[in-house]
Amino acid sequence: MNAATVKLQWRYFVLAVGFFTRLPVPAVADFQESDLNHAARYFPLVGLLVGLLAAIVWWLASWVFPPALAVLCSMAATIYLTGAFHEDGLADSADGLGGGMDRARKLEIMQDSRLGSYGAIALVGILLFKFQALSALSPAILPFALIAAHALSRLAAVVIMATASYVRFAGKSKPLATTLTTQDMVCASVFGLLCWLVFGLMLGVNHSALAATRFFLITSLPVLMVWGWWRRLILRHLQGYTGDTLGATQQLTELAFYLGLLAWEHLI
Repeated sequence: MNAATVKLQWRYFVLAVGFFTRLPVPAVADFQESDLNHAARYFPLVGLLVGLLAAIVWWLASWVFPPALAVLCSMAATIYLTGAFHEDGLADSADGLGGGMDRARKLEIMQDSRLGSYGAIALVGILLFKFQALSALSPAILPFALIAAHALSRLAAVVIMATASYVRFAGKSKPLATTLTTQDMVCASVFGLLCWLVFGLMLGVNHSALAATRFFLITSLPVLMVWGWWRRLILRHLQGYTGDTLGATQQLTELAFYLGLLAWEHLI
């Protein structure tokens, strides 16, 4: 890989960080919205970064606060880091899918900045579920859970992009509406699955291949089920995805991973 290629990939990574987080990044010269198409491969890497910062906040807070408050500090950190980008998408998706009678009305409601009853219920529900799930996890694996979940859930959103069509002429994810290449998907998959795979392989080395197999099956099943259900739902109601439904994908699969991890902990 030559210097020009490295510089270009760094540009795409910086764009991904700047688009999905509030972290300060260098200014990108001659920015074009189409550049974000190429940044899709780095969305799971952004998730790794957000998850790592969340784990650091949790670790620091756990030295001075009770466990529940440390979890809340970590959750607040991720919401601040992302500007509630994905939570907003979940709320808008719930309002649109719950309140619209037809496809056009659903999309119209999702563009409305006001929070409706369906969105409020979804938002409160997801935050409560995540808080309870993270609080119930063993402190020994909670940092891993945060890092892996944020990366894996963003990979889930990238796979939606790769397997469905964008359904608006404008919107927050219009610059991302693209056909991803095989190289994009390989790169995104490596970053999205890295932490999860490393943890499972460590189980295999330290315990047994059976222990690793159980881990992979139990933690992946809820994610796959939720992802499949959500993709089928948005295709049926919208015939594709929007930026809001990508945010909802991230939130739902993140929670699904925590629940799968909890199930694994209780079964071992």
